[in-house]
Amino acid sequence: MRCRDECAGDIRPNLRDAYPGSYIAFLARPYAREIVQSNPYLDEVIVYDKAGQEKDLRGNLKFIQYLRQKKFDIAVILHPTKRTHVITFLAGIPVRVGYDKKWGILLTKRIPHTKQFGLKHEIDYTLDILRYIGIEPKDRTLYMPIDKPCETRVRDILNDRGVKDGEFCIAVNPGASCASKRWPVMNFARAADSLAKTYNAKIILIASAEDKIFADGTASLMSRECVNLAGKTGIGDVASVLRRVKLFVSNDSGPVHIACAVGTPVISIFGRCDPGLSPERWGPSGKRDIALHRDVGCDVCLAHNCRRGFKCLEAITVDDVLEAAAKILGK
Repeated sequence: MRCRDECAGDIRPNLRDAYPGSYIAFLARPYAREIVQSNPYLDEVIVYDKAGQEKDLRGNLKFIQYLRQKKFDIAVILHPTKRTHVITFLAGIPVRVGYDKKWGILLTKRIPHTKQFGLKHEIDYTLDILRYIGIEPKDRTLYMPIDKPCETRVRDILNDRGVKDGEFCIAVNPGASCASKRWPVMNFARAADSLAKTYNAKIILIASAEDKIFADGTASLMSRECVNLAGKTGIGDVASVLRRVKLFVSNDSGPVHIACAVGTPVISIFGRCDPGLSPERWGPSGKRDIALHRDVGCDVCLAHNCRRGFKCLEAITVDDVLEAAAKILGK
């Protein structure tokens, strides 16, 4: 899940602790607004819609003028893009700090970009930006506030589908942004059936509308009934669903980090051999979480153009997932 903070602020209280009297705004894309909209450490969430109002030159100039009028002192840029660097430069924000990539020359404080080597977790790469401006972070845990309307909506949805409050549930996400990240649907179905039987658990499938086909495929291959919420939940709803479950099994994808942020243990399945896409950089960050990854000897990863039939994903078995679940759940 990728959010950007162009107008100062980390979603945890590190910046707020360092500058308690400051005005902290967070710049996010429309789809990610729910991640931060109720964050108590922020004064404002500014939505930048590059596919909508800010798609053309006129919209961008209007947006830049809005930022200029806010008179921000510093922009902390968590995710480097050319558009981000241009906008904050033209908005006249005097201090712009971030990673030296994609027109990083427009920054006033540039950190060498080495994320592609996967030497540390993305959380730590992000917090290094604060360290670069003299703030030593006190907290590296992910945080996402739970939205009350989402809580009510999710409770009603689950109750309508026969899931009682407090019932033992396990959530499964068979979707991901790329074929090189998607464990076979049949494996998800077999794992879900075994988990339901072993733990007497209700299985809840989640996926975006774009990935609904994978959730539907998983449901059709399962021998047990499940609750398929694919395409029916926004990001805030997903947080409310994941907060209620005892375990989340997922491909490497945004919901993994939402689960970490709400304190739910995760089993995350990784393919590919790129260091920059490894579990070391993008794995779940909770103490009980488990990332499953197999090195199958590829010198170069061709991602979705894989010529080996995604053997890295094939090498992870249903038994691997069940063993990981036993370690987390204690059976």
